[in-house]
Amino acid sequence: MGRRGLGLCLPSFFVIGPPRTGSSWLHEVLQSHAVLPTVSKETRFFDTHFDRGFKWYSSHFRRRKDGQPIGEIAPTYFVSADARQRISNLPSPARVICIFRNPVERIVSLYRLKSAYGFIPWSFEEALIKDPELLESSRYSTHLRAWQRALGQERVMPALFDDLQRRPQSFVDAVADFVGIARFKLSESQVTRVHASDAMTKPRSYFRTHSAMMFADWLKARRLNALVTLFKHSPLSKYVLGGGRSFDEPSRDTWLQLHEYFRPEVEALEVLLGRDLSSWKELDECQLSTTHGYESGHDMLEAVVGRTDASRIVY
Repeated sequence: MGRRGLGLCLPSFFVIGPPRTGSSWLHEVLQSHAVLPTVSKETRFFDTHFDRGFKWYSSHFRRRKDGQPIGEIAPTYFVSADARQRISNLPSPARVICIFRNPVERIVSLYRLKSAYGFIPWSFEEALIKDPELLESSRYSTHLRAWQRALGQERVMPALFDDLQRRPQSFVDAVADFVGIARFKLSESQVTRVHASDAMTKPRSYFRTHSAMMFADWLKARRLNALVTLFKHSPLSKYVLGGGRSFDEPSRDTWLQLHEYFRPEVEALEVLLGRDLSSWKELDECQLSTTHGYESGHDMLEAVVGRTDASRIVY
């Protein structure tokens, strides 16, 4: 149930990501069974807008029906030490769900999303250096352990994106049991729809898309989310979203370096979850056959990926 703190009703669960692990899909299937933020899926309260106060935060939630828990789908919270501390300091620590995906596939998906929406202007290799979120949000075992220490292992549910894709009904059943929702049956369309960034393209104009996104954030901060939604579903949105050239696949060298970089984190996660994640540590046939793609940038990529210091992983 939602918990009353500071005179306001607060969430009893969070799905904290990291990004590109099915959070949008999960928001869609849970919104009829739990009280989630209205209009805008993410409030960014516990990591970015905490200074706006709990009254501002609680205004994002509609009045809850009897028996419905309050929650938030918040994939940016996973890497945020501030969000972790603030959530652990709530009157009663909430339950959190972390969803993990093959880190190399996820980082490419996240790059494409951020590029398509004008958040970053760089090539893939440049983004690995200039945008810390890309690599940091794939340090799965490191951040999972931090959340477990802050809230207690019993309040942290680690899950795999692979399971969501292969057995969506079983995945949602486990989520429902963990957060206190009565089990429900997914519709046929829900079973087959999991968001992907494969169809995304680069924007026609980075400046135009970036400016539109900054204006959208300005509107959201003032609770004018309805205007953002109206524009997003209007024909005008095609002038600022997409329309550019398709994304290239990373080069074979880039695939190899990223797999080696993330190997210690993946192996540590295997220990924590008791799951075999061998497929995350190997290149698939498509990646092995890639002979061209993003600009090579080998020296630049080596500077940030290079050789991983395995000593920073605690098993």
